[in-house]
Amino acid sequence: MNTTTDLERLRFNMIEQQIRPWDVLDFDILELLGSIRREDYVPAAHRSLAFFDMEIPLGNEPGQVMLSPKVEARMLQDLKIQKHESVLEIGTGSGFMAALLAHRAAQVLTLEIDPRLAATAEQNLRTNGVHNVEVRVADGAKPLPSGPTFDVIVLSGSVARVPQNLLGSLNIGGRLAAIVGDEPVMRAHFITRTSEGQWDTVQPWDTVAPRLLNFPEPSRFNF
Repeated sequence: MNTTTDLERLRFNMIEQQIRPWDVLDFDILELLGSIRREDYVPAAHRSLAFFDMEIPLGNEPGQVMLSPKVEARMLQDLKIQKHESVLEIGTGSGFMAALLAHRAAQVLTLEIDPRLAATAEQNLRTNGVHNVEVRVADGAKPLPSGPTFDVIVLSGSVARVPQNLLGSLNIGGRLAAIVGDEPVMRAHFITRTSEGQWDTVQPWDTVAPRLLNFPEPSRFNF
């Protein structure tokens, strides 16, 4: 991966061999993935893995990873984000998903519990000219302060169940994307708020992702 030609070939192969076969066919999404430099958001020690079909470690803690390219791409496509919309992301990681979201939306607030990762993500975003993202050090599992609501909420990791407080932070017509369940089977959930007290859910595909920290786990009884 020493030349521009090598990078572009690997990027092309990532899109054609990983992302398209996962039913990501939206031309605008594919074009975006071809233009955003994923390698700029990968830690230097793992940069050679930037275009592989795998989760990339971001730190020393379990679960601190970049999700695989196909999962990020499919979530982005299925959310159908519009240019006027506001987005909340929980789990900033390296900032790559925030960069993708920022190119689709008006404004992105992304929460990262690890201050070191948050600082790195903010630097990655600024270096790549992404200015409509606010990176905030915060525990996304805690209820949001009253006030702001969002058109889109993205959980960049898995949870056992989607907290009700996040559903209440959606605007009417807003969508939430999360990977829900327990290994070895998890499903992507896309939840749309259709009215003040009603939400509709679809679960279109399976995947597995590391847990986001501090979200509630169901009780497990031992007999």
